[in-house]
Amino acid sequence: MSHSGSRAKSAPITRDEVERAALFDMDGTLVDTNYFHAVSWWEAFRQAGHTVPMADIHRCIGMGSDHLLERLLGEDRDRNEDDAISNAHKALYGAYGPALAPLDGAADLLRAVAARGFRVVLATSADSKELAVMRAALDADDVIADATSKDDVSASKPAPDLVAQALDRAGVGPDRAVFVGDTVWDIKAAAKAGVPCVALLSGGISRAELEEAGAAAVHRDPRDVLASLDSSTVWR
Repeated sequence: MSHSGSRAKSAPITRDEVERAALFDMDGTLVDTNYFHAVSWWEAFRQAGHTVPMADIHRCIGMGSDHLLERLLGEDRDRNEDDAISNAHKALYGAYGPALAPLDGAADLLRAVAARGFRVVLATSADSKELAVMRAALDADDVIADATSKDDVSASKPAPDLVAQALDRAGVGPDRAVFVGDTVWDIKAAAKAGVPCVALLSGGISRAELEEAGAAAVHRDPRDVLASLDSSTVWR
C-alpha cells in the first residue's frame, strides 16, 4: 500500500526536514556601527580622565561592556567609575541613532537564509534599546523569528551565554545552527557554544585574525555571504 502522504515510521528523518537556525550578531555584522561605538567609548573614557587609543578600543568592540572595561582599563582600575563610563558611552552612542544604516545586503541575507528554512535569531551584546534601534535600521523584522541581547543573559561575549540563549530561542541544537559575526569575540563565543561561526570583515578585523580565531568561513560583508549560500558547505 502506498503512503505517499506520510513518512514510514522506520524511515530516517533527513537533515533538511530538521529545523535549522541562523544566528546573527548585529553590530558590525548587519548594521554598520562599530566605529560609532569606538568613537563613543573613546570620548567616554576621555571624560572620565582616561586616555585610551581608539585602535585598542576598536579591537574590543563586540565584547560586552564589562569585558571591554576590564581589558582596556585593567583589573586595578577604580570600578566605581564603570557605570558612569558605560552610561556616558550609551549617551554618546545614542546620538548616532538616526545615522545608523544596515550593511550592504544585510536584509537580503536574512530573507535568503529564512527562505532556505533557517530560523533567524539575533544575538547581540547590545542592550535591548540599542537592539531596537538597529532592528529599525535593518528593517527585516518580517523574517526575524526572535532576538536576544545582553539584557537576557548574565555573561556577555566572549562568554557563550548569548549564543546559547539564541539557540534556545531558535529551538535547535548547536549542530543545527550557524552563527554570523564580525569579531574574534563572536567566534570565541560561538565556539564555546559548539556553533560554527561565519565571520565578516565589515567590523574592521583582519581576515588573518578571524581565521586564526577559528572562523568556519570569512566574507567581506553580508552581500558576500549571500552570494556564497548555494556553494558553501556551512549552509548545507
